[in-house]
Amino acid sequence: MEATVAKNKKEIAREKVFVDIPQSDMFFLQLFAEKMGWSVNNKARLWDEYLANSPQSVALSEEEVMNEVRAVRYGAA
Repeated sequence: MEATVAKNKKEIAREKVFVDIPQSDMFFLQLFAEKMGWSVNNKARLWDEYLANSPQSVALSEEEVMNEVRAVRYGAA
């Protein structure tokens, strides 16, 4: 859930908060957030947003990717 504190219609602070609630209570959280002027995102929506904003074509070969994987796994390329 993202919360924005507004004063005189100006955004002064924004903080992301992750809350683990029962799925059955999500409707009430969304209603409350809407009344407060907050936005609510779930993991699936955040994941979709991340994928939509990620690069679609990467200029790396499969070999270069595997070299990086090996470097992370084994400490050397």
